[in-house]
Amino acid sequence: MQAGRYLVTGGLGQVGSYITESLLTSGAEVVILDDLSSNGRDSIPGSRLVKGDIRDRALVKDLVKDVDAIVHCAAQIFVARSVEDPSFDADNNIFGTINLLDAARNANIRRFVYFSSAAVYGDPLRLPVDEEHPQNPMSPYGVSKLSGEKYALAFQKIYGVHTTAIRPFNIYSPRQDPSNPYSGVISKFIDRASQGQPPIIFGDGTATRDFVSVHDVVQMVMLMLEKEAAVGKVFNCGTGHSTTIGQLARTIISLYGNEKLEPELHAERPGDIKYSYADISRARELLGYKPEVVLENGLREIVESKNMD
Repeated sequence: MQAGRYLVTGGLGQVGSYITESLLTSGAEVVILDDLSSNGRDSIPGSRLVKGDIRDRALVKDLVKDVDAIVHCAAQIFVARSVEDPSFDADNNIFGTINLLDAARNANIRRFVYFSSAAVYGDPLRLPVDEEHPQNPMSPYGVSKLSGEKYALAFQKIYGVHTTAIRPFNIYSPRQDPSNPYSGVISKFIDRASQGQPPIIFGDGTATRDFVSVHDVVQMVMLMLEKEAAVGKVFNCGTGHSTTIGQLARTIISLYGNEKLEPELHAERPGDIKYSYADISRARELLGYKPEVVLENGLREIVESKNMD
């Protein structure tokens, strides 16, 4: 990892905090831009925290001129809120991203990593989902993340900003927010199993997801910051394996040693995607990405962290 100064937006959040810590461990300087709106952390030792908004043009311009690379994690992440208030969603995710990109094109930025989302694909037409899969987002959130991604790649083509985009699938970690719909199922299952209650599954349990540990997401980001092959491209970030929601529930039950528990099946929710998992061939070939965290081990890390609270 190259030394230097990095700006991590949303650097106190679930993913941003791990990225910040990884950069600090490598010897880099890290500036965090965070509005403190969606997490319980207020600092990360060794980093410099700037409380502010990615939409603040003067602040962003001032911060960007002194950094070598940007990892843009900050976003409005709640699908329900994007449906209720699409203008708020677009203002944060589209115009906030443009503000950062505009500052970057007038600075000497070595790399700009944009956090997109697997939500850009919508309901998959084929599996596994590769980066060339049609993009048909099912919410304003998915639209805004796709728009930010397109702007990032356009800035590479037009202005020469060294941008690259990551499309994570279902990220999980001990710091996950239970209200985040993309990791919430794990939190909800663990909360119930820890109390001796059965996990609640909406549907028959055969729906699939690609659950990827935050540690593997960080691995990919570090590669994207370094590899020239990342520039101008978008990459899926997952494990390349599908896990049924039923399997997830039973794994969590087993971690609590209560084999008598049986998942509780409820009616399927309208609009839920049935099957999804990532094709990670591009990241393997161009970046050397290799997911390392087995789901059971990643879930055990969450369970053990909660037992320590």
